[in-house]
Amino acid sequence: MSIYIHIPFCKSICSYCDFCKFYYNEKWVDKYLIALEKEITSRYNNELIDTIYIGGGTPTSLNINQLKKLLQLTKLFNFKTIEFTVETNVDLDLTKIKLLKKYGVNRISIGVQTVNKKHLKFLNRNHTKEEVINLVNQLKKYDFNINIDLMYGMPNQTLAELENDLDFILSLDVNHISTYSLIIEPHTKIYIDNVTNIDEDLDYQMYRLINQKLNNYVHYEISNYAKEGYYSKHNLVYWNNLEYYGFGIGASGYVDDVRYDNTKSYQNYIDGNYVLESHRLSKKEQIENEFILGFRKLKGINIFKFKEKYKIDILNINVVKQMLNDGKLLIDDGYLKINPNDIYISNTILVNFIDLSF
Repeated sequence: MSIYIHIPFCKSICSYCDFCKFYYNEKWVDKYLIALEKEITSRYNNELIDTIYIGGGTPTSLNINQLKKLLQLTKLFNFKTIEFTVETNVDLDLTKIKLLKKYGVNRISIGVQTVNKKHLKFLNRNHTKEEVINLVNQLKKYDFNINIDLMYGMPNQTLAELENDLDFILSLDVNHISTYSLIIEPHTKIYIDNVTNIDEDLDYQMYRLINQKLNNYVHYEISNYAKEGYYSKHNLVYWNNLEYYGFGIGASGYVDDVRYDNTKSYQNYIDGNYVLESHRLSKKEQIENEFILGFRKLKGINIFKFKEKYKIDILNINVVKQMLNDGKLLIDDGYLKINPNDIYISNTILVNFIDLSF
């Protein structure tokens, strides 16, 4: 079992995200941490926890006492330390690094996104290359496993600018790199400001450039690249359609065949009304999720484990037979996977696994 904890606070609002809705406010944070503890104690059933992921928002934007209280909450879990990840921005200081280490955090995900000054301004960030280098070196000194987040597809971004970002990130020699094409959602600030997505052809060229530049990493999931042995164990829980708790405002979870979404209302959450909606999945829905999530992995879905889990031969499912015949799906070393040539347009394949018939 795994746990995701959402901390919806930053010291600045990202210009591209509609999920983190709160400016950093110490009184709000204090109340939130109290409510978070209450949710955990009321809903966690003492399962053995393999991975913890604390994200947001920016957990490390909390002051040192609040961050300590947040980390203390993880002591409520029956936790076997395999992977404990915390998200941070580049401004993480040494005092907080030592505190994270003390509480067993062993993986840090840094929201670098870009080091291009023009695009940093667009993202309301102001870190420098030197600050990124210094943070990575400090984290390596304390033996943290490091992920770097890279964003691309920003307005007026060129291939040359993306290549410069990639060259810089490669120079850091970290174990894991996550890449995200900017998605403009309704009601976000950039949507209201009439920012538009880049041309699809350019987006595809950027995707190809990323694959070319990161060819010494294993491209193991659509958006993720890692050195061998350093795949994100927590994210593999999602992609393998396994169960996990989600705690905090806006968090989602999957426990006992029930998928749930927590409220995004601060007041409702503080009042103890944690869950906004929940749904018990039928076997058919579980299988659909198995495809939609499992095909995010470039290795695909283990044919034997699928049959063991669902008592169905995956190769006898009609849409699978059709797509194997069309060359959209391939069988490779006991796995069923999307043809690598079609990974970029994988969504057009995944829609075929909604409302399956057997």
